[in-house]
Amino acid sequence: MPLSLPTPAPITEDDATLVAQTKRDRQAFALLYRRYVETVYRYCYRRLGSQEEAEDATSQIFTRALAALPRLGDQPFRAWLFTIAHNVVADVYRDRSRIPWSSPQQAPPREEEIEDPNPTPEHQLLAAEQGRSIRILLAQLPEESRHLLELRLAGLTDVEIAHVLGRSHGAVRVAQHRAVMRLRALRAAAEATESTNA
Repeated sequence: MPLSLPTPAPITEDDATLVAQTKRDRQAFALLYRRYVETVYRYCYRRLGSQEEAEDATSQIFTRALAALPRLGDQPFRAWLFTIAHNVVADVYRDRSRIPWSSPQQAPPREEEIEDPNPTPEHQLLAAEQGRSIRILLAQLPEESRHLLELRLAGLTDVEIAHVLGRSHGAVRVAQHRAVMRLRALRAAAEATESTNA
């Protein structure tokens, strides 16, 4: 089965409408929050590996977004929101580097997936296994490639990823292609190892 990334959902025109409403009435921000909170949380969780840190980061992201919304201008909301998310996650990494760890080889916490409210046991097992496999493969990529693919897994388009990372659209497309090729090679190597050991 070929490895592929999800196709991002199209950007809806009503983001701009909701932004305009929120600029007039801050209560309308709740609609933008509900639309993006799960996606932002998943992105933070993939980047940080900790439920507590992901929750804190998600809260900071939406707090900063609400405060800065009057300065948004004509930028697409989703790309702008993930630029804030990118910066908040970078702040968490900087803060981590200042905290001495008791164990230098501390294992990252296990990820708890956000689940469908009524999944079948088969779907739960398949989703957990696929998520675990993707996380293992992503961990083997260089940081820049991993980050780029995590933004794509969050549903951002190439153009939005370019905006978040401050790179050209073409550079993002090339880097993304290389990262996917590397991910596929890692997956093929893992599958070959599994079949040899079976």
